[in-house]
Amino acid sequence: MNTEQLFLPFQVGNLSLSNRFVMAPMTRAQSPKGVPGSNVAAYYRRRAEGGVGLIVTEGTAINHPAAVSHQDIPNIHEEASLEGWKKVVEEVHAAGGKIIPQLWHVAMARTIGEYPNVEALPVGPSGLNLAGEPVTEPLTTEEVESLVTAFAQAAANAKSVGFDGIELHGAHGYLIDQFFWDRTNKRTDRYGGDLVGRTTFAVEIIKACRQAVGPDFPIVLRFSQWKLGAYDEKLAKTPEELASFLAPLSEAGVDIFHCSTRRFSQAEFAGSDLNLAGWTKKLTGKPCITVGSIGLQSDFFEEDKAQKPEDNIDELTERFDREEFDLVAVGRALISDPAWPAKVQSGAIDEIIPFTPEATNTLY
Repeated sequence: MNTEQLFLPFQVGNLSLSNRFVMAPMTRAQSPKGVPGSNVAAYYRRRAEGGVGLIVTEGTAINHPAAVSHQDIPNIHEEASLEGWKKVVEEVHAAGGKIIPQLWHVAMARTIGEYPNVEALPVGPSGLNLAGEPVTEPLTTEEVESLVTAFAQAAANAKSVGFDGIELHGAHGYLIDQFFWDRTNKRTDRYGGDLVGRTTFAVEIIKACRQAVGPDFPIVLRFSQWKLGAYDEKLAKTPEELASFLAPLSEAGVDIFHCSTRRFSQAEFAGSDLNLAGWTKKLTGKPCITVGSIGLQSDFFEEDKAQKPEDNIDELTERFDREEFDLVAVGRALISDPAWPAKVQSGAIDEIIPFTPEATNTLY
């Protein structure tokens, strides 16, 4: 097992990384009233000390009353929250790491009456939940435009407190992805239509964020084919459809695509071994992050047999050596073992603390 290539530096825009490992965003809901505290700062610093090149924070709420569905999910617009994030950034930088926030709006994945704002109704492109059922009224054009502005303000706030870039959460059936998906987007204005038309909301957000942060501040877009509760769903059913979908997003100013799959080893389309990141890099020429059950001995799929850690990493390095992707996001394996990258680099695979669901109960 030769992982040397995964520990080469990487640069895009003004973002310089010491290696190719990324901490994937994972909701922890440990920020009371939306304010990340010293425990959150220590949590992220610990991963930087453990060898992660880039940290993507858990989803953090943009300035909209229905952005998230829990009172302890952080936000990135209130003064106390921004002060908390400033301390998080300082701790990660002091440990030699880089960090970007994931900007988030859950849209119709939120149910009526959820915290932190119980009176706020969930909103979405057509007022449809993820099953395609009507729940609320569709967003007006003016409301959509105000959400674009809210994302841009969040991006500006991220830069002001010292973050190294931003990630837009456009995956898993949340707000941006609900505009992408024909099941949840039935609009007839400029934000609807065919697959390319349904990228308009994201394109406007990317352009507005770019204007807010300048030319060299990296913008990452996370997207997925699968949705919560619809794991076999595909926005693009062929490479040609994927090319049409990605082109306006790439042209709008995405620097890095974060291609969310449940298994990084899974081929995206028949007739090719390329995963979603591999296809995205091939079609856009942009740097890509792969993700999905990396470092785990088993994954989401009950039918899968447990995989030895060394086999998992061997396949990862083989795909990386074929230049399928540029960066590698690790999620739950880092919850159990903050030093996972350092142990991989030193070859101490047998010393890695394996992930267990119980590890998610604490913020360590």
